[in-house]
Amino acid sequence: MRCVILDDYQGVALSYADWSVLDGVEVSALREHLDGEDRVVAAVGDAEVLVVMRERTPLTRALLERLPGLRLVVTSGMRNASIDLAACRERGVTVCGTASASTPPVELTWALVLGLARHLVPEATAFSAGGPWQATVGRDLAGATLGLVGLGKIGTRVAAVGAAFGMDVAAWSPHLTPERAVAGGARLVDKRTLFAASDIVSLHLVLSDATRGIAGREELAAMRPSSYLVNTSRAGLVDTDALVEALRTGRIAGAGLDVHDAEPLPADHPLRGLPNVLGTPHLGYVSEGNYRRYFSEAVEDVAAWLAGRPVRELR
Repeated sequence: MRCVILDDYQGVALSYADWSVLDGVEVSALREHLDGEDRVVAAVGDAEVLVVMRERTPLTRALLERLPGLRLVVTSGMRNASIDLAACRERGVTVCGTASASTPPVELTWALVLGLARHLVPEATAFSAGGPWQATVGRDLAGATLGLVGLGKIGTRVAAVGAAFGMDVAAWSPHLTPERAVAGGARLVDKRTLFAASDIVSLHLVLSDATRGIAGREELAAMRPSSYLVNTSRAGLVDTDALVEALRTGRIAGAGLDVHDAEPLPADHPLRGLPNVLGTPHLGYVSEGNYRRYFSEAVEDVAAWLAGRPVRELR
């Protein structure tokens, strides 16, 4: 039996878990991202088990139909919008997930906020290249307003860090109440006020039909020219075309982006060339703790499926 691990960008999947316990299963990992169904089919072939990392490679109905030997899909995390679960069920393909690390990943959100506020990339680049000494003036976070779109498990932790920096923390989400906002360390405001009054807007919502494009042209137009937008949640929350326009015209000061409409983001994408974008290649969940949990539980998923008792099934 063959098990193929896709999109192992760092080449660590086989070292973060003991795959040898899967007796009789040949496990291989592919580092290179496979663009297009033809390349995926050629690489996966007749493998019975496929392990995917988040939403790096979509498993559409059309692709599944070209993988007749596939019987089990394991995805990192317990939610993967890029897997056609209905098509999997119709084809008798079991889909299982894994847990994530118990602590929500908030570090990258603050890495982007601090990088933007203190111009870390241009200053560090100038430092290494022997360029100008102190070419920018940093933004003070103490006293600034942090606007959180979403105040769930991650948003609440981001709020706590903002408070530690002495920031005024405001929050909005479609169903947030004043009481829940206070419990999460923030004050409730309406959506327009949040975008208009915040020095930094950070997005922390689950992507759904209701939240797609929630930071659109109108919301970006309400922001101040000195404010920043940070998105470490899902790219679909933001109208990318409107964001590019706002960045190009100086409608907002800049953006910190870890999630993108297409991943890997094409080299010629307009966001790649804008000087006021601090972009990272979806690193928010890429940590030792998460990877150990993902791949060790992927092994558990395969073992349980082989024993006829699948665990953590996605429906």
